[in-house]
Amino acid sequence: MRAEEAAEAFRKLFEEQAARAERIGKEEPRDWSARPLNIGLIPGDGIGPMIMQVAEAVLRHLLRDEMEAGRICLLPIEGLTLQRRLERQESVPRDVLEQIRSCPVLLKGPTTTPGGGTMTSANVTLRRELDLYANVRPVQVMEEGIDWTFFRENTEGEYTLGSLGVEGDGLAFDFRVITVPGCRRIARSAFEYARKTGKHRVTLVTKANILKKTDGMFSRVCREVAGEYPDIQTDEYYVDIMAANLVNPAVRSGFQVILTPNLYGDILTDEAAQIQGGVGTAGSANLGDRYAMFEAIHGSAPRLMEQGLGEYASPESILMASVMLLEHIGLASLGARLREALRKVREAGLYADGTKNGMTGHAFGQAVMARL
Repeated sequence: MRAEEAAEAFRKLFEEQAARAERIGKEEPRDWSARPLNIGLIPGDGIGPMIMQVAEAVLRHLLRDEMEAGRICLLPIEGLTLQRRLERQESVPRDVLEQIRSCPVLLKGPTTTPGGGTMTSANVTLRRELDLYANVRPVQVMEEGIDWTFFRENTEGEYTLGSLGVEGDGLAFDFRVITVPGCRRIARSAFEYARKTGKHRVTLVTKANILKKTDGMFSRVCREVAGEYPDIQTDEYYVDIMAANLVNPAVRSGFQVILTPNLYGDILTDEAAQIQGGVGTAGSANLGDRYAMFEAIHGSAPRLMEQGLGEYASPESILMASVMLLEHIGLASLGARLREALRKVREAGLYADGTKNGMTGHAFGQAVMARL
């Protein structure tokens, strides 16, 4: 690729992202307590259908009264599979996206992203199409004083442009994008959450000493928003030392709300989940003003499937995501019941860990149901 061609490709990206920045914040926020409400269920790939089967059974049990009264409807959404995406050469097939748009709330199993090529991951596409700008991931290890909530910006950074780079003449460029309105809304989400939940500290994570334009903007705008919340302490760490701090018992219990750009949040939340007990134990929310999608933080586990161990995959992460879903739509008491049932299962020493030493995911789900 010649320099002129690369420059033209970048010009188009620049114009698209400038237009996207202009659209941010133009939609009216949805009232999540409004009824009737459609909740879409997306099985996903690999272990996804297995763990989603458990989550669906649990939700149907908890939401029985709401469903019988016609206030909530659970709608299975088929077609978001790797095979169909490859056949269509679409990260999310158009007909599937139409089904998804009819459901303001989604519970989604993990999907597989093919390596190489130019196909964007289904998650990235859904986050962009539904404008799910806040990825929220709680991590708790109460006996060690750990009670973290990560707010990861979800629609910008490398994940927006990572499949749209240029390559030629023995070199390659990938791009990242940060916008002022994108930074402002994720920062405000984090600070509003801190104030609402009685937290007194928000920690920014950047690499602004190296990425002076993009991370520099993220840091600057987040600090401007922090000025609106004088009751909340704001500090900042570079991502490398933050990764070290999460495993440092001397300081880690002091962190509360952690605010990050897209890539750093993806990496740090997996590290944090491992501290909690593994990526199979943590749920995740993708929140926007009009849509909300809840999911396990782990992938589709192709190695487990290849080894014939898919049925032993833990559904705990998708069940924790279900807790977050229930809380988000105004049914916090049902979310608390599910959270408590999961706690009792752990205390009983019951677990599924992807090996035959543990339970099957179905048996784990039955143990949760027995404690609801």
